[in-house]
Amino acid sequence: MYKVVGRTKSRAIRVTWTLEEIGVAYEQVHAAPGSREAKLYHPLGIIPVMMEGETMLTDSVAIMTFLADRHGKLTHPSGTIARAKQDAMMLWLLEEMDTVLRMAKKQSFIPEQVRREPAYREALKGRFAWAADVLSDNLDGDFLMGDEFTLPDILAGHCLSWAIGEKFYRPEGNLLSYLKSLRDRPAFRAANAR
Repeated sequence: MYKVVGRTKSRAIRVTWTLEEIGVAYEQVHAAPGSREAKLYHPLGIIPVMMEGETMLTDSVAIMTFLADRHGKLTHPSGTIARAKQDAMMLWLLEEMDTVLRMAKKQSFIPEQVRREPAYREALKGRFAWAADVLSDNLDGDFLMGDEFTLPDILAGHCLSWAIGEKFYRPEGNLLSYLKSLRDRPAFRAANAR
């Protein structure tokens, strides 16, 4: 059985949501980043971590991809054009949404004496809004890759939810409908309820 280390209100939900979609049993250790409990699994207390037996896997997207490939769900086969497009979408989401949110979040826990930059956070909000508009304009079908729910939908759903939770961005129109459809999925609800 897989063991996921990380609290639900973190990138760990990407992993648990993936596991719920695949339909695989797992255990979740609700550890905060840097906590003593998290350090039992990773020396720096990084989350999420997924234990595959005695092997520690890190990085939410790497874990998601591993699970999808291993179980043959939520992904297109390796070596296909569809997979190349899926991977391109994942990388775009990481660069244009996830990284922007992470940089904005870092501004909230930088010590005052180091130099917080409120204008920087505002600039990042603008960058995220631009990326959300691009995403909205490119929704073609029910999901990012067309009519099939795949890993990019989990990543986009998490980033959009994170942005709302941080009062960073509020989706509208077709992007809001898309996010609502993702959050209505039984697998998302199960992962979020943990």
